[in-house]
Amino acid sequence: MHQGGGSRQQGARRQSGIGGGRFARSNRFVDNHGGTFMRFTTAIILLAALCAACSRAAPGSQPITIFAAASTTDVMRQAGRRFEDTTGIRVVFSFDSSSNLARQIKAGSPADVYLSADEAWMDDLAAAGAIRQGTRRDLLANELVLIAPADAEDVAVQMSSEFDFAGRLPQIRRIAIGDPDHVPAGRYARQALLALGWWETLQPRLVPAQDVRAALRLVEMSEADAGIVYSTDAIASTKVRVLARFPAELHDPIVYPIAQCGDSAGALDFIRFLYSPEMNQVFRDAGFRVMGAPQDGGR
Repeated sequence: MHQGGGSRQQGARRQSGIGGGRFARSNRFVDNHGGTFMRFTTAIILLAALCAACSRAAPGSQPITIFAAASTTDVMRQAGRRFEDTTGIRVVFSFDSSSNLARQIKAGSPADVYLSADEAWMDDLAAAGAIRQGTRRDLLANELVLIAPADAEDVAVQMSSEFDFAGRLPQIRRIAIGDPDHVPAGRYARQALLALGWWETLQPRLVPAQDVRAALRLVEMSEADAGIVYSTDAIASTKVRVLARFPAELHDPIVYPIAQCGDSAGALDFIRFLYSPEMNQVFRDAGFRVMGAPQDGGR
């Protein structure tokens, strides 16, 4: 009885395809070939996606390194993000005073692009053969302002040689500026103070900073009663307010030249991207004045 029942069960299994029957072999064929087809299709999709990504980011297989003046930190970071989103090329920044960046480039630091807040330091690199000939262009312009902490008392400042700043404003005991010997903003500040006849009386109150953003931070933290920075620095901060603006004729023009330092095609694309209508609006919103677009010969 038990054997007969076992035979009937085995027969049922054979007919239903269980245990290696004809239908089981057919199912294995479908499963094997169906799985192979799915794996093949997935591989094709992944390969296509990879090819598309490579095509999009081909010029940027190597990241580009931008050495930029500290006063351009906010707008250049925006530029980097937008450029990466558009091209797939990764952008790495180094922000510092224009003088420190220029010295680093001359010492062999691998910068692809140099953006200076001072024409003199770009001239210095050009004389040293450290920038690519024909790629130098003026990108931005700025202005100089006198700032105070946002919660400081309101004072009236006249940008005139007849105004006795030291005598009229004894409460302003510490004035933060970029180091005039190294930082373009500090050099412009010294020029303006000399032109106004204020340099000698105010010099004991000056607090030199590593760069213009460091001078801004001193005022933001109320560690300085006032500061001399770029207009764009004041716009970027909610912790300071502008007391007065220095007339442009009191100092050299505040121009930001840019140039390529190496042979990276991505660097050239980045420079041209900075002149795009998209970036023009970003620069203007930050308070910069945008200079002319680069000529094709600079490519």
